Amino acid sequence: MPRPVVSYRRVGAVAVICIDNPPVNALGQAVRAGLIAALDRAECDPQVLGVLLVGAGRGFSAGADIKEFGSRPRAPSLPQVCARFETAQVPVVAALHGVALGGGLELALAAHYRVALEGTWLGLPEVTLGVIPGAGGTQRLPRLAGLASAVACITTGRRFDAAEAVDMGIVDRLGGDSAEPAGLAYIRGLLEQGALPRPTCDLPVEGGFDWEAAGARVARHARGQTAPLAALRAVRAATSQPFDEAMRTERQIFEQLLGSEQRRALVHAFFAERAAAQLPELRDSTARPLRRIGVVGGGTMGSGIVASALLSGFDVTLVETTADTLQAATARVAAVLRGAVARGKLDQAGADTLLADRLVGATGYAALADADLVIEAVVEDLSVKQSVFRQLDVVCRPDCVLASNTSYLSIDDIAAETRRVGAVLGLHFFAPAHVMKLLEVVVPERTAPDVVATGFALAKRMAKTAVRSGVCDGFVGNRILHRCRTVADQMVLLGVDPWDIDAALVDFGYPMGPYAVADLAGLDIGWANRKRRAQLYGKTASDAQFPDQLCAAGHFGRKTGKGYYDYSARSGGDDGSQALRPNGHAAALIAAERAARLPAHSPFDAAQVVRSYLAAMVNEAAKTVQEGIARRPSDVDVVLIAGYGFPRHWGGPMHWADTSGLDVVLHDIRRFADDIPCFGAPAGLLERLVADNKSFDDLNR
Repeated sequence: MPRPVVSYRRVGAVAVICIDNPPVNALGQAVRAGLIAALDRAECDPQVLGVLLVGAGRGFSAGADIKEFGSRPRAPSLPQVCARFETAQVPVVAALHGVALGGGLELALAAHYRVALEGTWLGLPEVTLGVIPGAGGTQRLPRLAGLASAVACITTGRRFDAAEAVDMGIVDRLGGDSAEPAGLAYIRGLLEQGALPRPTCDLPVEGGFDWEAAGARVARHARGQTAPLAALRAVRAATSQPFDEAMRTERQIFEQLLGSEQRRALVHAFFAERAAAQLPELRDSTARPLRRIGVVGGGTMGSGIVASALLSGFDVTLVETTADTLQAATARVAAVLRGAVARGKLDQAGADTLLADRLVGATGYAALADADLVIEAVVEDLSVKQSVFRQLDVVCRPDCVLASNTSYLSIDDIAAETRRVGAVLGLHFFAPAHVMKLLEVVVPERTAPDVVATGFALAKRMAKTAVRSGVCDGFVGNRILHRCRTVADQMVLLGVDPWDIDAALVDFGYPMGPYAVADLAGLDIGWANRKRRAQLYGKTASDAQFPDQLCAAGHFGRKTGKGYYDYSARSGGDDGSQALRPNGHAAALIAAERAARLPAHSPFDAAQVVRSYLAAMVNEAAKTVQEGIARRPSDVDVVLIAGYGFPRHWGGPMHWADTSGLDVVLHDIRRFADDIPCFGAPAGLLERLVADNKSFDDLNR
């Protein structure tokens, strides 16, 4: 007989109802039915004076069952379960540990009282999947936490810990070493005091909230997503409608969003991230043990990698060239940890311990002799990286994995300098490395499967989203970005200003446009890459000159005060290109080159800018899949969303193309290629999919 997913037992006068549906206690149909049956049993027992609701294993409940994503759940629904517990005739206490997220938190909110262990994470993340809380979260949370806190949590989907939950009024008591004993102690105390059921639905909702200002904030943060604003409407119903009517409003909004394109796109992105780490070749491979990480180079990228490794529980050895550069690198790591303290990720004592006990600094490679994995993070110069690897090959243990944090260079050429080509791979972190979630795991043909597994294990430990890439110039992300940026430069020469391209893509949903991003990263970085590519592949007469001319004039973006924008004269906030004034020198260089080229075409409008940019992106992405650089189209979606700001609510460029129609995208590629030579020929894969009436998602399956 299978083990029941909901267990019931009586401890004295308390009925203990336990959700036991590993690994995350998802609230599938069997769990929902089991919860109602268990509560019915408790209320039929005259010896039961109170109910304790707990979760087995690692957490209370992470919410909905992903097996039900995309389909309508079978009865009983979660709103029915929550209503049943809220109207229980005896006090109900929910004891929380691990996580109480989404439907898990909604169930806890329907209990009469809540206790949580320290370190428990709570949240209503439904907007990140294109819907809103649909089991009373938008109605009960405002009654417990107040409108301001409820709006902030529900419309962003952010998580918060148990201590904050107590401050917000969601959790009644904090503490204990185990959820069930803590819950039993709490409910026994309540029963001794004669406490009665306390339905959340009966609590009042505060007034005097500025809905207009809240709407403006939510719209600004949502950047084109519909669910956050819909969630705001549902919360507002708590103040204008009786509870039962407001619950119907919440459910109506939930049902409307359930069938939306944004919902489908966000669910696609969710599953794409899960699939990215599931490589068939790793099923029988075990990652090598990882305890001490070595990092060579403590610049901005290297120090971020060191901090990320420390915060993930690794011992770290940092190697620099001199005592002075080592001191500067250590200071950068300390600054990152101070930021983590300021954000509440750890306390100052913890940061001091990481620096004093877990970080070792050295100026010689011999200090890496006991490292399990070494990440090279020196300048983006092939000869320099090859020199580092020759030295690492001598001092590191034979079983040590050697990794290069390169953005473009061939891992094969780097690995060839060692006697352990099977133990070398690329780990392309994104700046700032302690913040950005994407990690491209670049796999040369001769790399051993257990080494690849080790790269993915490192990413998981660091809470990174890892995506496999083959070896080519720029790997998956930067290769596609280079093509898109080249197309954007050609649109500039045809009459579209850089700031208008930025504005069009921000309207599409990007947080920043490509030219504002280039200013932020530093235009000198792109300049160095263009010089490198020119040496490898040569230049063509159609290549735009204004990017190099701007750099030659010393305009490198934010670091110098001027790039494509003039940062000495802000016209607004620091949230995108629209708040900035164009750099007059950049405009003059562009105008001069346009005049010299005598363009024959009219400027594209905003819609054409977006479609041409995305068509170039999809075409180059299809080529990476066709060549095996990207394993599947959904991996491209993950890379562009997690590392390059592609709007998540569009599901990634490949999902966007499927939604738009691959035949339409192919037509766009052919049409824009007439005006923009760098588009190139359509990808053969894309043409075959259109001919066979298939989609990129068919390849994902």
